[in-house]
Parts: sequence; structure tokens; C-alpha cells
Amino acid sequence: MQLILRPYTLKLRHTFTISRESHDEQPSLIVELKEDGFSGFGEATSNPYYKIGVSDMMRDLKALEPHIAESSGMNPEAFWAKMEALMPNNKFALCALDLAYNDLYARKQGKKLYELWEYDINNNPLTDYTIGIDTIEKMVSKMKEMPWPIYKIKLGSHQDIAIVKELRKHSDAVFRVDANCGWSADETISNAIALKELGVEFIEQPLPADDWDGHKKVFENSVLPIIADESCQVEADVQKCYQHFHGVNVKLTKCGGLTPARRMLVKARALGMKTMVGCMTESTVGISAIAHLLPLLDYVDMDGALLLAEDIATGVRIENGEVYYNELNGTGVTLIA
Repeated sequence: MQLILRPYTLKLRHTFTISRESHDEQPSLIVELKEDGFSGFGEATSNPYYKIGVSDMMRDLKALEPHIAESSGMNPEAFWAKMEALMPNNKFALCALDLAYNDLYARKQGKKLYELWEYDINNNPLTDYTIGIDTIEKMVSKMKEMPWPIYKIKLGSHQDIAIVKELRKHSDAVFRVDANCGWSADETISNAIALKELGVEFIEQPLPADDWDGHKKVFENSVLPIIADESCQVEADVQKCYQHFHGVNVKLTKCGGLTPARRMLVKARALGMKTMVGCMTESTVGISAIAHLLPLLDYVDMDGALLLAEDIATGVRIENGEVYYNELNGTGVTLIA
């Protein structure tokens, strides 16, 4: 089994701003695994909040190359366990590798990934489209540029309620808000009242990740559901989030790929929590992997490729929030750049 690493710099359609950072491009790493005439593809993007860069991922994956080469034929769960033991401190690199291996494995079985898992795709949720923090005028413009049934609105400024009030004047779509750790507990409880009146469905990660006392207070007093993101990174965090959040947003890059993400989603459902998967501005390579988890989800944020000025792959197609799979096996990905 051959490992091929391809670094990219993905150009964004607009400057993307959240409560703690802004950027115009997104560095990303594509992993390809080749064997017996088949190729599987995976992706992980860099992220300054988690202190992971493309060079870090490439270094750690190259060190695994001999172990990858000798791991042919393992099932994805065993492959993930082996690689995680060898590379325990870089879940982003592990994610890209796991996605590629799951894709390759399914292609060799002659099945789409959701078929291999025996998932029913007939009731898949719609994906939202993210509006990053900007001037109110530019946020309205971005929303008009992409008419959509569900918007995720990035907040964490000093005019958050005013932003949502103005956006609501221009759309009757479902609104979700994501403060990316930008609020306090009392601020969240107060904002939730105003946001509920404005038709907001839920609030994502309003407090800093480790403010567990604050999370508990918000969980017990918010009039809107609260979904964990930065507080739910790896498998053990699902249990920690129980009775502190109403649901969890699982990111493949943070937990180490599809293999642990599936376990996390099953665990969250068993605890009676809402399930969501989000993206990290991946290309269609990473987004197509997320698509195969849709039957496990209540909500999904898989608009990463839609935020790009130019994509580097084909795979699943998204129109007006709805995800369409192509005819290819595995995750359905083909690189075009």
C-alpha cells in the first residue's frame, strides 16, 4: 500500500472570520493510499487553534510509511487502532489517513461507504451554509449571494443580536449561531432569549472549551439547545459533554477520522444527545467523507467546499442544502487539481 501526500492552499471565496481569527486561504493536506489499482483519498486542514499545520501532518505521516505499507487488508477499525497507537498526538494527520483508508477499503469491496456500513440515506439532514463575521452589510450580501434553507451565523462580536436581527429581515431560513467560545455564561443565557425570538434553532459552543461550570449553568438555564464543538474533540469528551450540552458537533479532524466519529455519534445518541458533524473548510475530499455519516446525524455543517473560490476534487454535490452522491464507490472522490 503506497502513501502519497499532496499539500494544497485552498483559496476562499470571501475572507472568513470567526470570533478569534480571520483568513483568506486554507492550507490543506490530501492523503492518497494506492493499492491493487485502487486509490482512496482523505483530507485534513491546518488549524491554528489546535496548533496543527500541514508540515506537521506530513512529517508524522511520512514516519508511518513503513507501517502503512505492511498494513494491507486490515479492516478500518483495526487499521485506525494500529495507526493511532503509533501516532497518538496528531489526530488531524490520523483523520486524513483514516478517511483515505476507509475510502480505499470500500472501493476494493465495490461499495459506497454508506452501503458498506448499511446506512439508510433516505432521511439525510440538510447542510447549513456558514456566514462568517463581517460588517452587517457584508453579512447580508453574503446571504443574498447564496440563498439557502439553513444558515449558520458566526457570532462573537459586540453587536451579535443586531446582526441576527438584520439578517432575519432578509431571510425566513432556519438560523443557527456559533459563537466559537466568544461569550460568557450570563451573556449566553441572555442572548438565547433574544435569539429564540429571532427564530434561531440552537447555539454552538458559546463558552471557552474548558469552562465546565459555565457550560453546566448555560445547559440548565438556556432557552435554546447548546451544541458542543471545541469542548468535544475526542471520544472521551462525549461523556464529559453529557448534562453540560444538549448535543455534540463531531469534527473528523479533531477526533481522528470517520472511525472514531462513528463511535462518538453512536455514544451521543445512546445518551439522548443531538448529533452533528461539522467541517473545517475542507475541499470536496473531506466533505464527501462527511456525507456518508449523514444517516447518523440530526444536524450537519458540511459547506466547506462551497466556501472555496475553486475546488480541487469532485465527489458529493450539494444543492440548496441537499447532498447528492455520485456513482463512484468509496466516498466518491476524484482529484481534479
